[in-house]
Amino acid sequence: MRGKRMDRRTFLKVAGACVLGLGVMPVTDVFGGNDLPKILRNPNALVGKKWAMVVDMKKCWDNGEEGCVDCIRACHRTHNVPNIGNAKEEIKWIWTASYENAFPDQKNEYMEESLKGKPFIVLCNHCANPPCVRVCPTKATFKREDGIVIMDYHRCIGCRYCMAACPYGARSFNFKDPRPFIAEVNPKFPTREKGVVEKCNFCAERLAEGLLPACVEACKHGALVFGDLEDPESNVRKILRSNYIIQRKPQLGTKPNIYYIV
Repeated sequence: MRGKRMDRRTFLKVAGACVLGLGVMPVTDVFGGNDLPKILRNPNALVGKKWAMVVDMKKCWDNGEEGCVDCIRACHRTHNVPNIGNAKEEIKWIWTASYENAFPDQKNEYMEESLKGKPFIVLCNHCANPPCVRVCPTKATFKREDGIVIMDYHRCIGCRYCMAACPYGARSFNFKDPRPFIAEVNPKFPTREKGVVEKCNFCAERLAEGLLPACVEACKHGALVFGDLEDPESNVRKILRSNYIIQRKPQLGTKPNIYYIV
């Protein structure tokens, strides 16, 4: 450390970087300069200014009226989402909901009958104006520069204000220790504790490695498309230009970044 004593703040920053798998340079480089840790970004990382997803339910239903659940399985397996077996205490990052529940403000008595009761893929909308972020007293949930609404589990005190503020029901609370309910732990992603809120993170840890979200990669039908809204040539922008799109509860002003083709 070049003759200097490492203080607690510096130690915690370096320890945190290593835990996240970001400490990829020699220790002598980490402590170089002003003694603040230098973290190198993976050169293969996917970088975007405003990440978004398009869910093409027509393609999803091509696999049968109920669709498949490969995206749900992949997401929950990747992120150590427990299977509590109790609807009142379930933890979910991506799940299905009926049209009436997913789009309660966009239905009428003359709507296409086939839409009623069909399962729609739903997840955190990573809103441009996220109400969950505004109400969190510890800043445990925050919006990144690329638009991803993410969580710091260590800061979460379990107040559940974010759950009350989220109009999409996209957050789950661990009423008990979730670890015994994980069939096979993925060592690449942290498990959570009792009393912590969690939700979809748009696979931020995979983007950092140059990988698409687990749900997108698992979808064999091309129903899930992920990309940068600020890039006119991205796949999501091309789809938005050529299809009629709906969003969940757009009248609330949260500006969701999940778009649906129905």
